Amino acid sequence: MERRAFLTGTGALLLAAPLAAEAQQAGIVPRIGILCPWTAADPNTSAMRAALNDAGYVEGKSILTEWRFADGRTGHLPALGAELVRLKPDALVAAGDLAIRALRQATTTIPIVVATDDLAGEGHVASLARPGGNVTGVSILASELNAKRLELVKEAVPKASRVAILWDPATGAFHLRALEATARSLRVELKTLQVRRLEDLDGAFRSARAWRAEAINVLASPTLHGLRQPIIEGAARNQLPAIYQWREIAQAGGLMSYGPSFRDVLRATFVQLGRVLKGAKPGALPVEQPTKFELVINLKTAKALGLTIPQSLLQRADEIIQ
Repeated sequence: MERRAFLTGTGALLLAAPLAAEAQQAGIVPRIGILCPWTAADPNTSAMRAALNDAGYVEGKSILTEWRFADGRTGHLPALGAELVRLKPDALVAAGDLAIRALRQATTTIPIVVATDDLAGEGHVASLARPGGNVTGVSILASELNAKRLELVKEAVPKASRVAILWDPATGAFHLRALEATARSLRVELKTLQVRRLEDLDGAFRSARAWRAEAINVLASPTLHGLRQPIIEGAARNQLPAIYQWREIAQAGGLMSYGPSFRDVLRATFVQLGRVLKGAKPGALPVEQPTKFELVINLKTAKALGLTIPQSLLQRADEIIQ
């Protein structure tokens, strides 16, 4: 697969450490609030801490952090967001649409730096070039990548004519619209299965099997990412080839993944944070987008499914798990 760098580029990443060091040397230690829909023990938390460090910050020394976790209960996000705003931090950080909405409801003045599937499509910014308001960050091109993953799973399972879509309604229907043209061009029929919580998964897989689905495309969603392990297990149990957004899911047993590096996305988010802490206005700070995407294929999972991955696809993979 084509391997390119984030639009921020290496130069922008190298700026992060000087920004953090400059603030520390001036005797100013910025304080930020971080709102997460997942748990403190989730691997995403470790990835965020690592990305913060990659961007040149040391928690408790060059930056003070206030973490709040919804533990998968997204209904708690507004109260947690309001709690962070009451602390009057220099900036706020959020991952995913619902966490961003919670912070936007709580403040229109404190800068909010985010990573999410589609900042413009979700209505958080006026445009990627000039966001307006108090929000900026990184937008992952989720709708386009959802469609690309449909192409890839069709290539992996050439005879597939029915592909089930696992979709979190909280992410918006615009994700589904982007798939329709791709499905027509591939002559693939789609069945959308709504998954809002863990309890929805068994019914979704039963519906997929009853419909005689031949593959599954798991759409971008913080909730679905949080449910990655039961989704992997459900796909295996029902003998359904599935494709996901993040490479960590293929490494954990999913068949395939295609998307940007989660750690790179977070690192770019904290580079944006550094600019804001230095004085940049979020409304005038263009949203970053990834341009490096990785295809990961798990051949162990393919073998368990009785699936032979075409050589043409294997040759384009960035990582093959044996």
